[in-house]
Parts: sequence; C-alpha cells; structure tokens
Amino acid sequence: MTNKYRYNDYYDMTKIFDDLYKRSQNNESFRNLMNIISSENNIRLAFRTIKSNTGSQTAGTDKLTIKDIKNESLESYIQAVQEKFEFYKPDTVRRVHIPKANGKTRPLGIPTMIDRLVQQCIKQVLEPICEAKFHPHSYGFRPNRSTKHAISRMMSLINIGKFYYTVDIDIKGFFDNVNHTKLIKQMYALGITDRKLISIIKAMLKAPIQGEGIPNKGTPQGGILSPLLSNIVLNELDWWISSQWETFTTQRIYKTYASQYNQQKKTNLKQMYIVRYADDFKIMCRDYQSAKRILCAVKDWLKIRLKLEISEEKSKIIHLRKNYSDFLGVKIKAVKKGKTFGGYVAQSYISDKALERMKKEIKEQVKIIPDNIQSSHVTKLNSMILGWHEYYSCATYCNIDFAKLAFTLTPYMHHKLRQVGTHLKPNDTDMSPLYKKFYGKSESKTWKIHNVCIYPIHYVQHKKVMNFSQDICDYTKEGRMKSSKSLTSQTRDDIIQLAKMYNPYESAEYNDNRVSRASMTQMKCEVTGNQLTIEELHCHHVVPRNLGGNDDYKNLRIVHKQVHVLIHATTNETIKKYQHIIEDKKALNKLNKLRKHCYLEPINLQII
Repeated sequence: MTNKYRYNDYYDMTKIFDDLYKRSQNNESFRNLMNIISSENNIRLAFRTIKSNTGSQTAGTDKLTIKDIKNESLESYIQAVQEKFEFYKPDTVRRVHIPKANGKTRPLGIPTMIDRLVQQCIKQVLEPICEAKFHPHSYGFRPNRSTKHAISRMMSLINIGKFYYTVDIDIKGFFDNVNHTKLIKQMYALGITDRKLISIIKAMLKAPIQGEGIPNKGTPQGGILSPLLSNIVLNELDWWISSQWETFTTQRIYKTYASQYNQQKKTNLKQMYIVRYADDFKIMCRDYQSAKRILCAVKDWLKIRLKLEISEEKSKIIHLRKNYSDFLGVKIKAVKKGKTFGGYVAQSYISDKALERMKKEIKEQVKIIPDNIQSSHVTKLNSMILGWHEYYSCATYCNIDFAKLAFTLTPYMHHKLRQVGTHLKPNDTDMSPLYKKFYGKSESKTWKIHNVCIYPIHYVQHKKVMNFSQDICDYTKEGRMKSSKSLTSQTRDDIIQLAKMYNPYESAEYNDNRVSRASMTQMKCEVTGNQLTIEELHCHHVVPRNLGGNDDYKNLRIVHKQVHVLIHATTNETIKKYQHIIEDKKALNKLNKLRKHCYLEPINLQII
C-alpha cells in the first residue's frame, strides 16, 4: 500500500480523495465528478497504477498493450483519454475463457487499453466515495482487506459469538446477471449523481463483447471497474442483513452497546451477522430456525430487490458443530474444546476442492520439467508452492493437509524427476536465499534440478489470522498511518514538485520512471550520493537510446547535472571543468561504469 500512497501524493490527488471520502461520510451528493476524473493528474495516476499491473501486458481487441502507451508522449495520451471521456463510446471487449477447477470455464472480458485507462480514472474517484458507505464486513476487492480477514471474521463469530449455524448462499452467475437499471439506482443512492459520469458507466456496461454482441445485464469479469460496481450492488444486501440485528436502530438511545444488546435480546429480533467476500458470503446465526427464516428471506430479497437468482443445490444451512462449511478455499467447523470444557472453537482445514486443484497443478508443472529442463520451470513450481503455503497457512491444520498432499505426490515426482534431478537434503550451497528464508530449517530431502531445489511441499506452519482493523482507511491521514507502518515519512515535497515538471517531449514511460527513480534515491545522486535540488537533478540513460536503450526504470539513473556532463564528456577540457564533483574512488568507479555503457574511455583522476 505504500506505493499507492506515494503515487497519490506524486500527482496531488491525496487531498482530493480525502475530501471525497469525508463528503461521502456526510451524505453529500456529487454532481461534478467528471472534472476530477478527466483531470491530467488523475489520468497520470491511472497510467502509473495500470503500468504496475501484470494484466497491462494483455492486449484487447485493438491489439495494444501498456507498452504502446509507454512510448507515447504524456500530452498525447492524456489528450486521448480526455477526448475519450468527452465523446465516450466503448470499444469491443475481448472475450477469453479461463478454465475452472470443476472443468467449466469462467468468461473474462478484456477491454482495450484506452478503455482500461478510462475505467481506472473512474475507479480512483469513485472508490473513496463508496468506501465511506460500504459495510465494514465486506472484504472482497477493497483496499487493505483480504480473504484472510473474511476467514478470521467467520472464525471469530464462532469462537467469541458462539454462532454455530451458517447460511451459505450461492448466487447464480452473479457477475453475469447484475441488473444495470438497479445498479444505476444504487449509485444514485450513494450520492453519485453526475449525469455525464452515469451516462459513461451506462455505455461501459453496454460495451459490445467479441462474438457475443451487446449485453443487457452483468458486469463482465476482467474490467477494472467491475469489482467496485459489484460491491455497490451487494452493499445494499450487506446493510439489510446488518439492520436485522448488528446495526438495528432503536428509538431509545442507550449509553452502552451492552445495554442495547441486552434489550434487543428481549425482542423477537434474530441475531445474525454477514461476512462477505465479493459474491461469496456467509450469514452466521445462533439457531436453526433463525437460519431457516433468513435463507428464505434472502432468497426472496435477492430476487425482488436485485433481480438475482440463487442456486437451490448450493445454497444451504450448515450446522457447524456437525459439518464443515467451505469458505474461500478452507473448510471450517466448530469443534469441542477439550474433554471437560463445554465450549466450541473454530477448526479449519484446506478444502477438498483446493487440495485437488493443487495436486493437479503440481502434477502438470512437474510433468513439464523432464521434457524441457530449465530452471525457470522449477522456479515456477516453487512460486506456486510458496504462494499456496502463504495463503493456506491460515487454516488451523494446514500442516497436516500439506503433509498428506506431499505424501500422495511423492511417487509421481520420483517417477518424473529421477532421471533429471538429484534427491538430497540441501546444504547451504544448495539453497537459494528464498529457500533459506522459508525452508532453511527443514530437515527433509527434496529434488535438485538444474541447480534449483524444489521447495518442500509439506513444510508449512499455521499462522493465526487477525480480524481487519476498522481504523485502517486509505482516505484519512490517521487511517493511512495504521495501514502502512513501513511508510515512515510523508512523500517529499520536491518529489511531488518533480512529478509536476514533466517533459512533454519525452515519453510517458520516461516521465513516470524518472519520478519513481528520484523517489527511490530520495533525491540523491546515484554516483556521488549527494543530495540534489530539482534544478540539479538530471536523469541519465544507462544504455543510451541511440545505442538501443529504453525508458525502463532499470535503465535510468538520477545524477547531478555536472555528473551527467562527465558521463558523456569526450574532451579533456570538459572533464577538467567538472571533475571537482567526483570526490572519492567509489564515485569514480560508478562514473566510469556508466561511461563504459556509452562506449567511452574511463576517466583517470588523482583522488586522495
């Protein structure tokens, strides 16, 4: 999150977003959002955000990726986006189908790059408005929140609240069945009343899909704005469930929450809490009768209010003291704590579907290795294992599940890898830094292939998950401090000033990476280490563009303007004029290294 805050600061958007959040909290309406959305700084922030997303390398129907925009000048791409806003007509969305674990496919819609920039610009401005109105226990596709927070919330309701019944609701093809008219009404209810913006979003929802035509419902998965729009749709459900007990408003004002709670218990109100991650949610109840009533009520409410159908087969009531409930890849149950203790605690394992999927994917990746022995194939397998370990470590007995998974895979891996690898217990020389960090204490053997050791599948420990702190917020100064403790200082004013001084004759990529590089160096020369003013700062290409260099971040260096002259100097007169700035051998070595990339002779200086 640190980068996000810095990016907002670079382009002077932090105060604007904070103001939108505060005004939304005060239930104000927003009628002139397009001025902010189409502003130069907001568009530049959108470019910066999209550029760091791996999906930006995927082309839409126009065959363009982020690389094509990187090579344009800042002014040209800002103008192109602003013109798109002025006369908005969405391009055709590319349709791709992603395989699912059950053998079916998930349809994804990939907008063109210009439409992605448009959606990102809108998302940046709508998010603070919506965040002020979203329910606290909605965790999907929201800043700072994750699946682990949702899992932790469910387990807390079992452990502390003693809620042992859950209503599992499965909405049929939620993203493909969102009612457009209802969505627009919900945006108005949130205070988003800018007519120009609403018309753009309406047109965006009707963007033609390649090979399918114009949709009359749904928010296609794959669009940048779709997750936010889906949360707007289900936010009404969150608050409706919440109003049944959690946020029930009483005529009488009580001094404490405990007093109100005790009075509510005397009524016919049924205790229930919703935990939602996107369209996957649980409604936690105390007893079967309450669960039965809320299942029927939610089914009717979704159909009448949101025009959505639920799957009768997948929607059910689960008694957690008898059965497991699957949630976001883990299965959770309430088990008795000890022989004498009468209470129950949440216990979790990796879900059966998740284990099967991991087993299948590991086999597929291992199968590739003997046919094409490359370290990259082993590295990819390791990244899969490490990612799963990190995600599923929230399950109470993840170590048992991964041990069983490793045991079932042992014969297969031995069969496939015995001819191309060595089965050994790695020593320090065998281990990579990452292997040492995460698996250095493992005593078991593993496979070493092409000098890369496969991470031990069984070696993982449970990590206790924590509930989300509601004090964390991207759109207040106090909330940001709690969100990212690693951000020890505010973005420097000179960095913000540098971001404003973009060069219209350079590419968007160059201007963007120059700011990133200056921020990384904290405005210090990368040759001498001296602090720089904006007037002294120059940005040097390690491999000059006339020799094939580009504007990538790795190819740029922040240097003093006199150092820059020395890097390219070809005459003794110029070298003598500026050599005073090089004060030690370390700086001289760095200077000559950069000159070498320019195919220039090293400079010899007498440095004491």
